[in-house]
Amino acid sequence: MKYKLIVFDMDGVIFEHCNFWMELHKEFGTYKEGLELTKKYVKTDYAKLVEEVVGRLWKGKPADRYYGLVSRINYIAGVKETVSALKKKGYKTAILSSGAKDLALRAQRELGIDYIYTNELVIKEGKVSGEFRWPVAHDRKAVVLRQWAEEHHLHLSEIIVVGDSDSDAKMMRLAGLGIAFCTDSQELRKVATAVVDKPDLREILHHIEEFEKREILKTLHK
Repeated sequence: MKYKLIVFDMDGVIFEHCNFWMELHKEFGTYKEGLELTKKYVKTDYAKLVEEVVGRLWKGKPADRYYGLVSRINYIAGVKETVSALKKKGYKTAILSSGAKDLALRAQRELGIDYIYTNELVIKEGKVSGEFRWPVAHDRKAVVLRQWAEEHHLHLSEIIVVGDSDSDAKMMRLAGLGIAFCTDSQELRKVATAVVDKPDLREILHHIEEFEKREILKTLHK
């Protein structure tokens, strides 16, 4: 089997919501200012966005609101069946996202995801500490994917990426194959090998089967 790893974005692909951090702004009552800051800095100065949001707006906020949101956000339709089917085929699975580590840990625990690469909101003594660990900035997904592949002696051509936003486009270009999932991003749709518009993750399975068949045919014709 040529393809060995399926890498998923998290927000809008594994879970229903499109942006966990914006949902957390709603929980903390900082949505309006948070939206303005995100539009201003997310693509140009991620460090400044972290400083303004986590270090100023959220510092000292109660952690129970954060953990409550982590626990109640719903999975996208078909995610459990999809991950199970992929594991039976022998694939490793990963989440690579600028979303919350605790949410990814929930998916890892409940779905059996093999690897997670995310950002971490640091909680201390029941409150948001003002610290944020962010190895996966908005524009660093491709960098992280390349580093991970090198560390695990995996060729990028052996990876399939499933994503839904502009920020997934660069890592999708690096991967062997890409599936754009329920997205309005024209950039991502152009880069993707296949596009799924139905909000059910099981829809990616027949595309992966088609990819596998093509590889078998290539091998037979060599």
